[in-house]
Amino acid sequence: MAAAASLLAGCGSAQPLQAKSSTVPAGLDLSGDWQIQPASRDSNRRIQEAERRAAGPGDSLIPGKKSSNRRSNDDIQVHVFLESGETLRISQTEHGLFISFDRAVVEEYRFGEQRLVSVGPIVAERVSGWENNAYVVVTRDKEGTVLTESYRLQDADTLVRRVQITGDPLFTLDVEQAFDRR
Repeated sequence: MAAAASLLAGCGSAQPLQAKSSTVPAGLDLSGDWQIQPASRDSNRRIQEAERRAAGPGDSLIPGKKSSNRRSNDDIQVHVFLESGETLRISQTEHGLFISFDRAVVEEYRFGEQRLVSVGPIVAERVSGWENNAYVVVTRDKEGTVLTESYRLQDADTLVRRVQITGDPLFTLDVEQAFDRR
């Protein structure tokens, strides 16, 4: 609980993230093996570029050297929670989703969760759940930068994923990806 209070204090006057529903819409199941559509392949490049920009300049290989025209790399943290891939495997259970990106990274989400998540020393607030027939995951870092991901079925054989990063004018992103059922 102290960690939650510390994180919220770091976010200044930020309101808690709005909770999402834990109730799965009737008949909705995102489970399956999904392959990115050719027209969406460029979206992974855009996501990876956003991650690299947030992580810092690639030419700064000298330890401790920081670019003077941007915030400290330590300030931009939400990018560590962003994954991308050409293939997704989604397993939907009664209480959550497991999403595997390129059979390498697996993310686990619990329906209606509202908690702190961490990658190493980086801690962020997260809510996830159902909203308008889509599964939505919202992650906010200590600086207030927000990563929003949503997964919805366009039809029985097409999954649409939308990735947005907001709250920092230097690191905004809004990408939509379409995947075909394999």
